[in-house]
Amino acid sequence: MKFAIPVLICIISFSACKSYIKPLVSEVYADSLIKHYSLPEAIQKNQIEVDFWLSRITPNTPDYSNSFKYAAALVARFHLLGNINDLKSSDSVLLATSANFNNKEVGPIFTLVSHAILQHRFKQADSLLDIAKSMGLKKYESAASSFDVDFELGKIGQAKIELAKINQPTDFGYQFRNSKMMHYMGELDSSLAAMQKAVDNAGEDKGLALSALSNLGDLYLHAGRMNEAYNSFVTCINENPADMHSIMGIGWIALIKDNNPVLANKIFQFVATKTASPDPLFKLMAVAEYNKDSLAQLKYAKAFEQKVVNPLYGNMYNKYLIQLYTGILNDPSKAVTIAKSELLNRATPQTYAWYVWALINDHQQEEAFKVYEKNVAGKPLESLELYWMGKMMRSLNKGYNANQFFKEANKNNFELNPSLVNDLAVLLKE
Repeated sequence: MKFAIPVLICIISFSACKSYIKPLVSEVYADSLIKHYSLPEAIQKNQIEVDFWLSRITPNTPDYSNSFKYAAALVARFHLLGNINDLKSSDSVLLATSANFNNKEVGPIFTLVSHAILQHRFKQADSLLDIAKSMGLKKYESAASSFDVDFELGKIGQAKIELAKINQPTDFGYQFRNSKMMHYMGELDSSLAAMQKAVDNAGEDKGLALSALSNLGDLYLHAGRMNEAYNSFVTCINENPADMHSIMGIGWIALIKDNNPVLANKIFQFVATKTASPDPLFKLMAVAEYNKDSLAQLKYAKAFEQKVVNPLYGNMYNKYLIQLYTGILNDPSKAVTIAKSELLNRATPQTYAWYVWALINDHQQEEAFKVYEKNVAGKPLESLELYWMGKMMRSLNKGYNANQFFKEANKNNFELNPSLVNDLAVLLKE
């Protein structure tokens, strides 16, 4: 009997070791990242460029090259620091430059197409692209931008035609866009492979390579391949410490994979001090939701709302506002209004699903189901929209249909807030 207790201790210890899973996001790494943060070289270089090109512009004197480069430096600063005013200022510089040259230069108009897409002004992007085409675009530029606009407008058939026109296996632009198309079609492995090819084909352009690698990290997250997602984000951060998107990526992994809300909160709080973007506020709300801290959740939801309802953001955060108004902020009539406006901007299966969800929360079940049947049924959807459609079916007592949507949503649930993942688990057991 004298050996019984030691043996039992060994067994318990062994079991504990087997059940322990090492966190993917090291607290030491995250703390070091925060503690040793200094103004990244990319931000310093960008500020030098902004100041230099601005100094080259003479007021009230038409100037093409310097103004164009100043506008480019401003939008680069927007990507680095998240200040929407930089993007709007870049737009203004490009519009003024175009006007100074009697709207006969294609460069400013063509650049404004990508700016409009960035700001979710898709119909405006379409109109601007038509103008740019009439002024003369190279075949590649025309087809690539046509894909971008058509894809966002939900014109998937036409987008496929444009994509085929730039089909070059070693071309970064083709592989990046092909990855987006494969993701939309639900072919996640093909999407991942294409984005990896985009990384490989970026050549010496570090900016393009890191953009693709960060997107690759997002796709790995979507696929639940956390190790690869983490490695992608860390590589991006090592190359560009100002990549707040990738830093938030490791924060999300800390929350949903490592179940470490304290570390996730620390990371998102850090990002919130380094960018003017509203995005970290939305992540902090998810952490509060994870902690069942309704007061903190409401605080961050209101802070996010206050920021993104600024007209400067336009349609950029409509999906997130619909989530808030059908959730923590509980104002479904606002969700309906926003969803309707989004349909005017782009009428796609996804945006119709947002409208359906808003109608359900506004107690318009009959109208919601009509819209669903006409515009959403049988179309590809992301996990959040699948979850919403399942909840709609459940509210209509269509249990089988609801369960099918819940199963599909649960396949790629790593982008969902933890509370929705938990809700899915409960719903699938019923």
